[in-house]
Amino acid sequence: MRALLRSPQKASRLPDSIETVTGSLQTPDALQQLLSGADAVIHLAGVVRGNKAEDFLVSNCEGTRAVLTAAGSVAPGARIIHVSSLAAREPQLSWYSRSKRAGEELVKASSLDWVVLRPPAIYGPGDEEMRAIFDWMARGIALVPGSIEARTSLLHVDDLVQAIATCLDGEAAAGQVFELGDEKSGGYNWREMATIAGTVYGREVRLWQVPAPLLNAVAALSLGLGRLTGKPAMLTPPKLRELRFDNWVTDNRAISEATGWSPQIGLHDGLLTLDNTAL
Repeated sequence: MRALLRSPQKASRLPDSIETVTGSLQTPDALQQLLSGADAVIHLAGVVRGNKAEDFLVSNCEGTRAVLTAAGSVAPGARIIHVSSLAAREPQLSWYSRSKRAGEELVKASSLDWVVLRPPAIYGPGDEEMRAIFDWMARGIALVPGSIEARTSLLHVDDLVQAIATCLDGEAAAGQVFELGDEKSGGYNWREMATIAGTVYGREVRLWQVPAPLLNAVAALSLGLGRLTGKPAMLTPPKLRELRFDNWVTDNRAISEATGWSPQIGLHDGLLTLDNTAL
């Protein structure tokens, strides 16, 4: 098993059994070394922060193209598991969602054996994006960027890993785009998430619907600072459109019927796996 790393220092986080290749999606030689003779390719790399559309396209679209090109050259028989995002379902919302859909279209147009996975928000040990939301809940506050009734599915990282594993083999999964989420059919609204978090953290979690003008101003300022400093911004006006979208609910039926996969970790048990420093 091989993994591509931009920084050799990150190799210490991986088991000794994994061979590492130093490089990026923009280094063709490293990709060919990585994929040479592979039976399967799991493409997880992606960019979630940026100050303009091109920042996302470089990795999420052109990086995917580079992986497909290398695989076609040195591992033409490999199955490609392309881990996209549920955001790709709504490409009109943001730079990120548009870039993820563009990456999917490249995969689907290739002659390789492929499976596309669209997970919703992923959380679990090591997560840095969703972690802030749960840290605030551990303090007793749920910061709501849009409607309290907006619904979203969630997925623990361990369930995502199992979903990837089940898609490595089997003809029924080939050429399919699968959405996946946890066991909660219909997803969660903010009130339901706060109630579950309150049970786990042993305190009431109050909802605070952040005023739209305030959040708009913060997003605009964040984007401006990002462009000024060159540091990619996370919260931008396009990202706000994602956060305020009211239906990020998934349906597991297709992937379950094709592979037998089913989620094992609901939000209550998933929160227990986090090392929550806010407590």
